[in-house]
Amino acid sequence: MRRPVPEARSIRDFYAFEEHVATCRKHRGQEVPREWYLAPTFYFSNATAIVKDGAVVFPPIGCEALDFELELACVIGRTGRDLPADDRALDVVLGFTVMNDWSARDIQRVEMAVGLGPSKAKDFATSLGPEVVSFDELADVYRGGRFHLEMTAAVNGRVWSRGNAAAMHWTWPQILAHASRDATLLPGDIIGSGTVGTGCILELTPEAVGGWLKPGDIVELSIERIGTLRNRVVPHP
Repeated sequence: MRRPVPEARSIRDFYAFEEHVATCRKHRGQEVPREWYLAPTFYFSNATAIVKDGAVVFPPIGCEALDFELELACVIGRTGRDLPADDRALDVVLGFTVMNDWSARDIQRVEMAVGLGPSKAKDFATSLGPEVVSFDELADVYRGGRFHLEMTAAVNGRVWSRGNAAAMHWTWPQILAHASRDATLLPGDIIGSGTVGTGCILELTPEAVGGWLKPGDIVELSIERIGTLRNRVVPHP
């Protein structure tokens, strides 16, 4: 079953793909911290800044390093708390959709140096869509807590990123169990997977792809069996 994306109540964005974490940290001369393997990590984003499929996105004031991030997102459809870290956790799920966790990398760099964040580097826009696809439609590609679905990101019609949702280190049951530990998940809560390997300019490096996003660029994020999320970058009004 396919449904429109509901109004978001909250956004928890996880950090579940080891390739993305390892590559981004390698660019800074760092290794993946031991703590990353102890439990799934996430941050809260801005549920009032949701951008729909086909809408325009503009960078925040002062941003000169706008980036996309290709993610698979889970939409909660039923109340749940302290969920088990197995497939029973999926009983609270309405379905899955494509997510673009837009990022202002220059602003983020300053925020993260303080040891807290990200905040203003992220809360200007998060895109979701085009539809929410129920688990029933994806059950045949679900194995070991992961979906075997191809993921691609294209800018102005040229594919920049290719990955697969099956490459997640943390499984969806583990993510849902962690998100619901001592907290109640409610209908409309959004849970992002984190960026798939190669799924952003920061990981690819701006030198390799010709720079950060700029006004006029059309970003298309696609996940097999779910659809394509399209947004155009425009100048800040």
